[in-house]
Amino acid sequence: MVAEGGQGASLYKGRLNNLFLFNRICDKFVPLLIIYCQRDPASAVIICNVNNMEEDKKILNEEDKNFQKLLDKDDLKIPQEGDTVKGTVVSASKAEVRLDIDGILVGVVRGPELYEEAEEYANLKPGDEIEATVIEEENENGELELSFRHAGQEKAWETLRKAVKSKETIKVKVIDANKGGLLARYCQIQGFLPVSQLAPENYPRVSGGDKSKILEKLKSFVGQEFEVTVMTLDEKEDKIIFSEKDVWSEKQKDTIAKYKVGTIVEGTITAVTDFGVFISFGENMEGLIHISELAWQRIDSPADLFKVGDKIKAEVISVAGSKIFLSARRLIKDPWEEASAKYKVGQVVAGTILKVNPFGLFVKLDEEIHGLAHATQLGLAAGQKIGELFKAGEKAEFEIMSLEPKEHRLGLKLVHPVKNKFLSPVRSKTSNGISGIKGAGAKNVETHDDASKKKKETAESKAKPAKEPKKKADDKAAEAKKEKKSEKVKKGKKMEKIKEVEEKEEKKEKNNL
Repeated sequence: MVAEGGQGASLYKGRLNNLFLFNRICDKFVPLLIIYCQRDPASAVIICNVNNMEEDKKILNEEDKNFQKLLDKDDLKIPQEGDTVKGTVVSASKAEVRLDIDGILVGVVRGPELYEEAEEYANLKPGDEIEATVIEEENENGELELSFRHAGQEKAWETLRKAVKSKETIKVKVIDANKGGLLARYCQIQGFLPVSQLAPENYPRVSGGDKSKILEKLKSFVGQEFEVTVMTLDEKEDKIIFSEKDVWSEKQKDTIAKYKVGTIVEGTITAVTDFGVFISFGENMEGLIHISELAWQRIDSPADLFKVGDKIKAEVISVAGSKIFLSARRLIKDPWEEASAKYKVGQVVAGTILKVNPFGLFVKLDEEIHGLAHATQLGLAAGQKIGELFKAGEKAEFEIMSLEPKEHRLGLKLVHPVKNKFLSPVRSKTSNGISGIKGAGAKNVETHDDASKKKKETAESKAKPAKEPKKKADDKAAEAKKEKKSEKVKKGKKMEKIKEVEEKEEKKEKNNL
């Protein structure tokens, strides 16, 4: 039968035209024809009687129906482009993998279609069963051209869809980094792992927030595998966000539950930042001591007091998910409890300017008690700028205007510079030769000395006996009394307003810190 296959095949070309291409029948399905003839010996006449064309045609018409039934019975389906087929590995190398499809077809996977990123496609060996996608129905060798990549991609997307719903963990490989985080790949699908979603041990804590050092730290992760969850999955936008922190939080959930508000821990400082220090303690736990919780006194920079490697004790003040917030100052006696014994309203004290802000001066009275001299309590004239008149580190005398130990608040007023033996105002001569305070910005700006002299003259003029008639003197006295009362009311309101401003500014300053 095979020897006469050329003539026989010419007859079958017409009758099987709707099933599959003629050349595919010759190359692929001759064994099937043999099997068919073996099952029904009478059909052998189709091939043998090729010399009697008319008789053969009649037989072919009848047997064509039987052959089609046989094909249908064997459930033979010809794969089309885009179909997913399952085959058995015949041979596998780095260059190509050959598959046997149902014992009838041969498929080949080559080059970039091998998709070795997926574990199931990376180490194939003869006898393994695997799925592939048809990308070409017939290549130059008459074989099915297949792809693991297409099938692998679809499986990968399906895994990601399940992961985002069930919060299952997957492994991704870091391929690059930028200042915002890590570019990571699952199989050949790329996603993003933000800095904020890194586990504590991988978070790039750099003193001063140096962006170049942060990027350097992030780039050190390239090539590593991270265990993550899928936070966001948007196939239309091709946007995927991973989280390593969620995996860490889940693993540490039982451990975190052991720490309650009020628990005392001892750990080692792992990072010092502008906003506080991080400490490592317990079983791979980490917490933050905010700058406002490091000490009772004001701190400009944690680096002035702490360094990486220092041992420190702290109290748990808050637990929010996987975040633990701590306080070191709550383990230290509050110095403000004794502030009322050391300081009184109206007392004049020496202080050192710690920081100059647009709204006032932060002043250190001692190592533990600091106060605020609001801009309205500095005797500034119109046009004078606080930043040009005062510098951090300068000393001056201040009057205590308010003291609230429970609120850790102390209000100050600058004592007149003339009487101040600590502060020597920087003076400069104006264009008209009059000595004035530097930064006044005008020729005839009233200095502190001028204001004092004017105040003294006003007091002396009020002290002179009145030469007016008694009635006018009484009226004037009544008016003066009324004005004095009015001034007292205004002064009270002014002090309330100052206090309100101080509270707002102090709160704003703390928030900025």
